[in-house]
Amino acid sequence: MLDDLLINLNYLNYLEVLCTVIESHFIIIDESTQNVSLALYRYMCQNIVGSEERIKTIRMMNTVRDNLTRSNIGTIITSGSFGEGLEMRGSDIDIMFMLPYVEIVENMEIPFNLNKIYFVIETYETQPCFTKLRLIFSEEFKILKLCEKIGSEYYLSNVYIKELCLNKSCPIIHGPCVADEDGVFEIAYCLHSKSWITAAQQWITRSNNSWPGYKVKQSIIQHGVLFVPIGVKGSTKEELEWRISFSVGEKLLVNSFAHTQLLCYALMKILLKDVINIHSECKEILCS
Repeated sequence: MLDDLLINLNYLNYLEVLCTVIESHFIIIDESTQNVSLALYRYMCQNIVGSEERIKTIRMMNTVRDNLTRSNIGTIITSGSFGEGLEMRGSDIDIMFMLPYVEIVENMEIPFNLNKIYFVIETYETQPCFTKLRLIFSEEFKILKLCEKIGSEYYLSNVYIKELCLNKSCPIIHGPCVADEDGVFEIAYCLHSKSWITAAQQWITRSNNSWPGYKVKQSIIQHGVLFVPIGVKGSTKEELEWRISFSVGEKLLVNSFAHTQLLCYALMKILLKDVINIHSECKEILCS
């Protein structure tokens, strides 16, 4: 199970490989190649991605807005391309809304906060990178309305959570998110585990080169893991499954890129959207 899940942490691994490739294989063959590279660099800075200062400004604005909107109701995390500082053509604004009164744990032998609701992850009988969430503690019986009962146990339904979050501004369910009718923004209501899950421990301990650095890796680990409300399509327990998300870790890795590396990353996003995904047999195979 550990090996399978680590395979599905491919996005974190992909970013590491991308950084290494960019650093070690950027070879200028001749003067004409150098001129083309410089022209592409300038074009992407001026017309697609923006300057290094612009990227920093967008990221700072996102951080300030996220911090100012933090409350007892929830924590907002700007994610997706815009959260990484990129304003890509056709991209919407992706928001993750972390519910603070629910906590996800692996170890049930912990002191419970009476003001919180606790679920434990159950990864058996689920595909890698997915889990069911079983209720283990709550002083609030209303939570049972959002659960399905199996035997004597209650499991949190991803469908009930999304239906509960529908409103006039976001009346559409799109994957793990609720979205507006114009496709401008999507909100994923997610749950948080403060601890890095056991199944992904090998990402911490495995040997690597100089990237990511110690501080970046520690920031990723200290944030923990998110769980978003979507199951494996066609699964018999699809409505009770939650996807394990490392989106904050991915964002921190992208933020550690040098500007040239970020341009290459943006170029790959463009290739995925405008070249690969236009073919029906390839669409949704890769995630941007």
